Amino acid sequence: MREVEPIFTAHLFAGLHGKLMELLQSLSREDWGRRTVAPDWTVKDVAAHLLDGNLRTLSMLRDNHYAAPPEDAGSYRGLVQYLNGLNARWIQATSRLSPEVLTTLLDWSGRQYTDFIQSLNPFDMAPFPVAWAGETESENWFHIAREYTEKWHHQQQIRLAVGKDHELLTPEFYFPYLDTSLRALPYHYRNVKPAQPELIQFTVTGKGGGIWLLYFNGDTWELVSRCFISPVSTVKIEEKYAWRIFTKGISREEAAAHVQITGDQALGSHVLTMPAVMA
Repeated sequence: MREVEPIFTAHLFAGLHGKLMELLQSLSREDWGRRTVAPDWTVKDVAAHLLDGNLRTLSMLRDNHYAAPPEDAGSYRGLVQYLNGLNARWIQATSRLSPEVLTTLLDWSGRQYTDFIQSLNPFDMAPFPVAWAGETESENWFHIAREYTEKWHHQQQIRLAVGKDHELLTPEFYFPYLDTSLRALPYHYRNVKPAQPELIQFTVTGKGGGIWLLYFNGDTWELVSRCFISPVSTVKIEEKYAWRIFTKGISREEAAAHVQITGDQALGSHVLTMPAVMA
């Protein structure tokens, strides 16, 4: 048995930002208005949300400037509702900005944001835990990796809407997204209690995919890189759909058509409802 290692992603932000700038500068006016898989958001809305992420991180974590905290800060649902409210108000306010202004602001803020991310000590305690993985405290390496998944999947939402969604499905960019998102597995399976130790194998196909092992040790689930028992369930997810499952960008029914499960169907299919975002 061998536990998984920390994920280091800070070096990827500059390249991901460069891909975003190339993408946005290539869009037509019609492209900016296309609907995305994010409920009720257009391409322009998703770009505005990315800008919000840059500015909020710089304001809070670099400059120590915080807005009023949520009233129900102690609960997961209260935090989600608070974030949804912040997001909705921001999208409404930035509706008056042109695509050209948004692109300029994203480029300026994205470079500062990347510099800040790269300045963090990966083993210091993060200001916010990775709640979707069930953590109440997280080290910076996980916080940074969580930020990477945010930047990756929102750019991918834009790419999917405009028919350019293959660019980020690479070992360099997609595997770190998957490796971070699948850290949610033990928390998502926490209420599933087999009668004995069991192993589930998850595979995401494609060059940017990989294999992940989820082991139940008789008490709790844990991700491991090696295990001495054979899996009772193997789950194979098509590369184009894995990220949509983990960001609630596809229904369970539609996702099931792109997932093959061998062995214990109930154990394997539980992943179809796993979020790796605050939702």
